[in-house]
Amino acid sequence: MTFGYGSTGGTAVSVLETDPREKVQVLAEDGSVVEGATVPDLSEETFVEMYRTMKLARHFDERAVSLQRQGRMGTYPPLSGQEGAQVGSAMALRDEDWIVPSYREHAASYVHGLTLEGTLRYWMGDERGNRLEDLNIFPVAVPIASQIPHAAGLGMAADYNDSDEVFMCYFGDGATSEGDFHEGLNFGGVFDTPTVFFCNNNQWAISVPREKQTAAETIAQKAVAYGMEGIQVDGMDPLAVYQVTSAAVERARSAEGEQLRPTLIEAVQYRYGAHTTADDPSVYREDDEVEKWKAKDPIPRLEAFLRDRGVLDDERVAELTDSIEEEVAEAIDTAEEYTRPTTESMFEHVYAGMPERLRQQQAYLDRLQSEHGDEELLE
Repeated sequence: MTFGYGSTGGTAVSVLETDPREKVQVLAEDGSVVEGATVPDLSEETFVEMYRTMKLARHFDERAVSLQRQGRMGTYPPLSGQEGAQVGSAMALRDEDWIVPSYREHAASYVHGLTLEGTLRYWMGDERGNRLEDLNIFPVAVPIASQIPHAAGLGMAADYNDSDEVFMCYFGDGATSEGDFHEGLNFGGVFDTPTVFFCNNNQWAISVPREKQTAAETIAQKAVAYGMEGIQVDGMDPLAVYQVTSAAVERARSAEGEQLRPTLIEAVQYRYGAHTTADDPSVYREDDEVEKWKAKDPIPRLEAFLRDRGVLDDERVAELTDSIEEEVAEAIDTAEEYTRPTTESMFEHVYAGMPERLRQQQAYLDRLQSEHGDEELLE
């Protein structure tokens, strides 16, 4: 079954011609379709998959924060509030396309094949969770914006190899203040790379608000300076995100003539929780602001849309919730069954060959551990 509201196929490129100072939206906050909007022509199964994955990401996020608070996991970056942007964008990719993430794209990576267990192991300090064999996902990039030039370079490499792969590069609004952002987009524009630069504008770069990042009216309009398309989308509307990203991916893959392949997407959204579990957002933002954005929550928004069309009811939602809780619980159990890495492992993945200064640091840590033990060092 498909919904007969039209297809993104016929408007896949034209949707990108929206003024980058205007925000694309399909679903209103109450889940109704915005007047004049086109709903993506997806099957009922795909709509439910989108909804389930968003709910899964929210529940996973809540459990992960709880694990960190219990001392069962290291510092963790929550994603609640950003499920619509991550799931909607990742579902627009083909299997052969690539995701180039920052450090918060747990849901996008899940859509593209990474297990919950792998994500948990990485944030538990086990570098083996970042092994991505047979997955078109690049390793987590914690340094801000460092992955953006990589994504442009990957697009250049795809050109040299005559490949039709597309590279989806995720970053936050804070990354747009880094030099790597400007360098990466400049190369992407100059070399016309098959790259979608996806900015998760969640309003806060740790404690720095979006208005302190740029004087530009929108982040999307920065695309003009780099000679590429720019578009702003409601990042808490998964259908609008899917529609816009599908158009950008299609253009990156098949643009000809005067059409340019790279696109800068600004997905306007909000981070409900802390920047990481080491952060206290109550210090720099008001509860009223958080509640205002929670009224735009992408999960009940899509649920209301699907209930109105008879795709979801209480029984179906309960079934999905049970399966989600079971899947997350199993992932946690599996991740915790692995032997935790030793402190030596932190030195093993920095260089291909360990330099002498790193050997000295490792030897120093070994002496401290032998003299004091791990527990005393951690206090």
